[in-house]
Amino acid sequence: MASVIRSILAVVAGLVLAMVVMMAFESLNGRVLYPDLGRQAAGLTDREAIRALFAAAPVGAFLVVIAGWAVGSFAGGWLAAWIGRRPAHALLTGGLLTLFGVANNLMIPPPAWFWIVSLAVLLPAAYAGSRLAPGTSPAQPPVAPAS
Repeated sequence: MASVIRSILAVVAGLVLAMVVMMAFESLNGRVLYPDLGRQAAGLTDREAIRALFAAAPVGAFLVVIAGWAVGSFAGGWLAAWIGRRPAHALLTGGLLTLFGVANNLMIPPPAWFWIVSLAVLLPAAYAGSRLAPGTSPAQPPVAPAS
């Protein structure tokens, strides 16, 4: 039972860390790097107005978001693998982040290229984070008995 609780906590902690990192990048994006874009986006709720704003947004603003998603997924995967002691926890974290990315992209319609790039980075970044987590043990193949 303790391993189940540890696994759940590992994935939840990974998701929380990933989202905090992603929000930090997006805050940096809208307040420091592209403050005019951030001011224009504040308070927008109309889907068509958001679509028009994104159509006129600089590519750099999207690249910062993608970088934030990648770094957040990497950090979340690292933490999930470290707490859970298995890369599978990072992969589950990355898979859930990918689903959240799909939901985000459906609610806030970005350009088509953003869909492809953003969703392609989340799972690999989480897995890469798991590879650096101390104390993780990848699934070991069964050892054949010596004859």
